Amino acid sequence: MRISEFTGKEVINLGDGARLGIINECELSIDSQTGQILGIILPKRKNLLNFLADLQSTVVPWQAIKRIGEEVIIVDLNNSYESYERILG
Repeated sequence: MRISEFTGKEVINLGDGARLGIINECELSIDSQTGQILGIILPKRKNLLNFLADLQSTVVPWQAIKRIGEEVIIVDLNNSYESYERILG
């Protein structure tokens, strides 16, 4: 699978059905020494109240990805990790 094929896929958490976002431009967290993909970085979903909040991104660890389909990526953040990591934008 090519990185460009991630574009347009929606990321959904298996545990609670939460829609984490749509990958517009794929941003990956990569280990610079090994070249392994550590996770997918998703921008915070935009809505009318976001201008009041700090911009954040959600990092989905690569190990939490369960299935990559035609339109969605299913992740299991609840069982793979206690909580997913937030990074200030």
